[in-house]
Amino acid sequence: MIHFTTLPNKITLLVEEIPHVRSAAIGLWFKVGSRHERKEESGISHFIEHMMFKGTINRTAKEIAEALDQVGGQLNAFTTKEYTCYYARVLDEHTLLALEILHDMVFNSKFAEEDIEKEKNVVIEEIRMYEDAPDELIHDLLTEVMWNNHPLGRPILGEIQDIESLTREKVVNYYKRYYTPDNLIIAVAGRVSYEQLLEKTMELFGNIQGEQKGDKLTIPEFNLHSFSRRKDSEQVHLCLGTKGYAINDDRIYGLNILSTILGGGISSRLFQELRERHGLVYSVYSYTTAYQDAGLFGIYAGLGPNKVNEALELIQKQLKELKTGNITAEEVERARQQIKGNLLLSLESVTTRMSRLAKSYLYHGKIISPEEIVEKVFNVSMENIKAMAEEISDLANFTKVSIGPWEGF
Repeated sequence: MIHFTTLPNKITLLVEEIPHVRSAAIGLWFKVGSRHERKEESGISHFIEHMMFKGTINRTAKEIAEALDQVGGQLNAFTTKEYTCYYARVLDEHTLLALEILHDMVFNSKFAEEDIEKEKNVVIEEIRMYEDAPDELIHDLLTEVMWNNHPLGRPILGEIQDIESLTREKVVNYYKRYYTPDNLIIAVAGRVSYEQLLEKTMELFGNIQGEQKGDKLTIPEFNLHSFSRRKDSEQVHLCLGTKGYAINDDRIYGLNILSTILGGGISSRLFQELRERHGLVYSVYSYTTAYQDAGLFGIYAGLGPNKVNEALELIQKQLKELKTGNITAEEVERARQQIKGNLLLSLESVTTRMSRLAKSYLYHGKIISPEEIVEKVFNVSMENIKAMAEEISDLANFTKVSIGPWEGF
């Protein structure tokens, strides 16, 4: 059963009671990510996420780490372009302890000058590590080129010079701007009691005051461009992207079906053509990414530099074949079943269920059930799918980026 309430200070509490499990997942979700940053603040959302583990007025960093370790729990956090989440997974008997620790971390952090300086080095090393992972970095490069000079196009980690320029004043001011009760969703799923959670949430969070004072978000403009970054590596990493749909746009369901047919798994057209028939790649796939007011459809491939041009020709061939209308009803049904299976199987994790609650409310202002999503997927008509295939049929309309030992586009 799912419960929802808004506290007097505008904190949203979402609880899904799942009595047949023994665990609980608790998440504090703040509606702030890298797209909320001004240019001179790049990387600060992710940096603040790190600082929440560095000690509070009640606990040292080590005591925070030990608090859930000693009961077999897990404590973690992540930053995206549009939100930041701090979460814990514990046995049901430790749910209230986890909530208290998360509260302490997020609202009692000291932001000590010494800790900030040390953590700068940690984050800089994280950036360097990311630079050494071109199969991940390529996706950031795509959005950087596609959404040029827009916050959605900036890397979540920031650049090294951005992190070096951070000061305690900058960090605290940004924290105060966005870490407010009206900008917080608390989501819980597992073997829990809604009444107990509501009481504890009121006790811990009820007196927190403040209002979010962030800048108004702007919608990115699509930039059709090509860019290649030379890098001494064994492979060339390609990413091709074009306009997709915002997360609230129901056309996203049809695009997901099309993406599944084209590059969603080992039976997909791209995998069968580029890997199985021609042996050009180890990894190739397509994907959709959706944000509050923008989205993209992308294709990734990793391959040798002498095979890039042939691979691009085959990708174009597959896109044109989608356009010519040779998508079969059997392919569409397989894609629908694949999407349904992936979604429903993921719900066996309490952490996934907690995340779905939070993201549903964050983006839609209500809880959209998995059954509703499946229904939308199965309601997409063949005509709509073919119309979308027309929109993505020409690589000339894709922004193209590459990293590796290749001369470029």
